Amino acid sequence: MKKLVTLALLALASCAAAVAAQDAAAATATAAAAGASTPVQAWKYISAALAVGFACLGGGLAVGKLGAAAMGAIAEDASLSGKALPYLGLAEGICLWVFLVALLILMI
Repeated sequence: MKKLVTLALLALASCAAAVAAQDAAAATATAAAAGASTPVQAWKYISAALAVGFACLGGGLAVGKLGAAAMGAIAEDASLSGKALPYLGLAEGICLWVFLVALLILMI
């Protein structure tokens, strides 16, 4: 499992680096024509990609473990469903909030 997570993080980082390098090259060419440079543009994409990638991996791992535990508890006692399912929503909500944070990072 750790190897899969590491592989996914490396793939995400390489994709983010490729997109950031492409956008940075385009921004540098545009900025060179205008007489200024913008190295901050590349870091925006990298930071947004890393924020979403790490949060979604963490949220996915949390939902996987919580979902299994919740379904096991609900199978034994159905009255626990009201107490177990909100925790799944909290774990999924992490991904949504980080997506909004990434949009704010890109807008700045």
